[in-house]
Amino acid sequence: MRGNSSTSRALNRRLILNLLRRHGPVSRAEIATITGLSPAAVTFVVAELVEESLIVEREAVTGATGRRPVPIDINYEAHLAFGFKLNADGIDCVLTDLATNPLATWHAPISDTSPDGMIKAIADAMPQMLADSGRSQTEVMGIGVSIPGEVDVRNGICRRSPRFGWTDLPFGQLLGERVHVPTWIDDDISAFAVAQKLFGAGRDRRNFVALAVGTGIGTSLIINAEIYRGARNVAGRFGHITSVPGGRLCECGRRGCLMAHAAEPFMLETWRTRRRAASASASASRSDFVAAVEAGEADALSVLEESGLRIGRHLADLVNLFDPEVIVVGGEAVQFGEALIGPIRRAMEANVFFSKPELLPDWVPGSWARGAAALATQGIFDFERSPSG
Repeated sequence: MRGNSSTSRALNRRLILNLLRRHGPVSRAEIATITGLSPAAVTFVVAELVEESLIVEREAVTGATGRRPVPIDINYEAHLAFGFKLNADGIDCVLTDLATNPLATWHAPISDTSPDGMIKAIADAMPQMLADSGRSQTEVMGIGVSIPGEVDVRNGICRRSPRFGWTDLPFGQLLGERVHVPTWIDDDISAFAVAQKLFGAGRDRRNFVALAVGTGIGTSLIINAEIYRGARNVAGRFGHITSVPGGRLCECGRRGCLMAHAAEPFMLETWRTRRRAASASASASRSDFVAAVEAGEADALSVLEESGLRIGRHLADLVNLFDPEVIVVGGEAVQFGEALIGPIRRAMEANVFFSKPELLPDWVPGSWARGAAALATQGIFDFERSPSG
């Protein structure tokens, strides 16, 4: 790549940081051998990164042949990132190190989903989490915010969020100006995919699909180690594939979308309807549905079976088009385990043309917010990605 000395330095920083992220501690000499950079270039960049506390020298090991070279590693613990997942009823908040390891978590209930209401809730949560973790504002590298909807990542603009009624909102800029911290925003599925690409099941994969099933259904396509966003930043809207022409009304305003016929709200409504038809008198909350699945209740399992088969049939088309190495599955519905994943897998494999990628569930509590934090963490690994604000 041609460019000036500043561009070359940025490329070398990115190269070395991503090498350390993938391989762990290695010596300066090994960095030069693996990357093809000159020893002088490695020494210069490493010194710069050490001065910034982004990397650190680990303890050298003494072996039979004498003391080995000093290994260099990313200083994950020295810097912090905030992650905020916006929901209609609250904000999931997390403070992490650069490896997205949670240091403090917080749930901010919210009744005002206006931009001002969301920004105020985030600004109020930040000092609380710093105090809980015993860390300082000066250690914060950035903020990541995941938003359900269509997001212009480059300009930090939420183009459309039906859930909040937002259109062409410069949320990244507004938040950055309020809290005076570099801010990155993205849609929630892409944020989950970024976390998987950096530190999760997609870490060593160049081509994979991140599939999330929860309140909605979405995918993010990682092609050649980068998220494929399409011409207008709306690629991967898997949940809005038409599954039942003229079917149920979706939150997007169209009818028959996959998420309207297979996401968690559909599962719960269908289960409640069947219980009422059977004159069941017990309550029917989500926790009741989870308990019914765990108890092996036939109606609950059949709902998951039907939703999983529908998702799997459409997922096969995605596989036929993009041939991913693996499919990383996340979202709250992963809690249902093989009762949902099994039907998805069976329907997908029955309808693919050739490739049968493995489905890898990778979801823990707080994954949405950690994915948002990864948007900020990604900033140190990708010199081309700039924050808002």
